Amino acid sequence: MSDTDSRRIVSSRHLADGAGWEASEFEFGLIVASNAFQRWMVKCMSAAGHPDLTPLDILVLHNVNHRGRDKRLSDVCFILNVEDTHTVNYALRKLLKAELLTSEKRGKEVFYATSETGAALCEAYRKVRSQCLLEGLARMDLSGEELREIAANLRALSGQYDQASRAAASL
Repeated sequence: MSDTDSRRIVSSRHLADGAGWEASEFEFGLIVASNAFQRWMVKCMSAAGHPDLTPLDILVLHNVNHRGRDKRLSDVCFILNVEDTHTVNYALRKLLKAELLTSEKRGKEVFYATSETGAALCEAYRKVRSQCLLEGLARMDLSGEELREIAANLRALSGQYDQASRAAASL
């Protein structure tokens, strides 16, 4: 093994041996990017005026605000690809208590919408995001089309991980 091979940038060297070692390098990049993204969301939301929300709370708030359409718990879980509905339900209750969402029972279903306060917070987040993140991204050597390609690849890879999860669950 060459010196370069022995110094691969991975989080778990034992997972980077043999064929397919590049997946370990990708996974480490994903771990680092995921943690940075979660930290960013919390700092951005804090700068927007609401410092006590978790990354999941923020994702749920933005998803409920998306396109101004009311959402059910199952809708939010499906779009965010969250299997543990209780964590999203907890986030919804927390956002309701903070008066960032409203809820309405229709038959057996509960539908959620952003309140005026929640919509204003999403707009404040958007402004902080534009100032602090988008201006920096514009300086990188990545076009909008290249970012879209990366996003498409990440969505496709998420399908591979979902399929692998199902396979592992059957072992």
